[in-house]
Amino acid sequence: MTTLALTRLTLSHFRSHKKGAIECDARPVAIFGPNGAGKTNILEAVSLFSPGRGLRRSSAEDMTRRPEALGWKLTGHLSAQSKLHEVEIWSEEGAARQLRLDGKTAPQTSLAQIARVLWLIPAMDRLWIEGAEGRRRFLDRMALSFFPNHAEASLAYEKVMRQRNRLLKDQIRDAAWYDALERQMAEAAEVIHQNRCSTLGHLEAAQAAAETAFPTAALKLTHAEPEFPETVEDMRTALRDSRQKDLVVGRTLVGPHRSDLEAVFAAKGVPAKDCSTGEQKALLISLILANGRALAQLTGAPPILLLDEVAAHLDATRRAALYNEICGLGAQAWMTGTGPELFTDLEDRAQYLEVTEENGISLVESVR
Repeated sequence: MTTLALTRLTLSHFRSHKKGAIECDARPVAIFGPNGAGKTNILEAVSLFSPGRGLRRSSAEDMTRRPEALGWKLTGHLSAQSKLHEVEIWSEEGAARQLRLDGKTAPQTSLAQIARVLWLIPAMDRLWIEGAEGRRRFLDRMALSFFPNHAEASLAYEKVMRQRNRLLKDQIRDAAWYDALERQMAEAAEVIHQNRCSTLGHLEAAQAAAETAFPTAALKLTHAEPEFPETVEDMRTALRDSRQKDLVVGRTLVGPHRSDLEAVFAAKGVPAKDCSTGEQKALLISLILANGRALAQLTGAPPILLLDEVAAHLDATRRAALYNEICGLGAQAWMTGTGPELFTDLEDRAQYLEVTEENGISLVESVR
């Protein structure tokens, strides 16, 4: 099995980090320090080594260190598929972030070809009880780990849908305008839907084959439509038939942007939204681990995992089980916690970073 790992990370004027350099190997990375010291900022930096807006979904301008607001830069060595890639990511004076991969300018979506990064952060603890948008993002992040084309299809779909929605809001009724946009939407929608369905299949198989201390989740993709139009032609027909209703509300009511992810605690037959807070968290962890196992089997390498404050929400037994599964998977998991005692069970299977704060500047030190 090959290894996917970020073995060097430098941060310049990124969030609370004015200047910092982290050298590590493919083992899990345990990051500890007081609240507000800048631990999560490191995880956010690592999340930018994959397509998308990162684990906080922040703008490039919001990531720059204050009060200087000069812009920021991240550089890293990414070991993937037995090759070492040099990655540079930066933003100047609030402009959209840019990427240079192995010395050449590249689009953000190109990272999907080499890096697969999954995360679990405290903001996701309410995933099962809040709106469908968060669950779609969660599913799409997993789909992207299996299918690099998922990012391009999603971006294309959202771009064209925005154009169609502008026509709807302006009460434009020229069918020719809609026909051209709906053809593009339908083509991207088919890719998105098929990728999502295949992802659920991979997760189901990975959960069924694993011996794990975490509960199994039965997953189902649901839709606003009684029967989801799966083919390109069916989607074009559905969009055309929905124009009159869409004109009334000024937005598109048909498509994968209206889908939702439902989960059931399989052993109890209880919907995730009705489970306890601890059970909901355990289901999320279970799915992240299942995603990792499926990727390891399909691609030969597990993804990089970012687990923010995950240890604080688990009892000692579950915490030890999580570490054992991460190490058994062979994933480079970047984990944060307030103190080193939360990572005792990892012993020398991990590397440790202490993050402190002095005069508003984050300092990172390797402790062993």
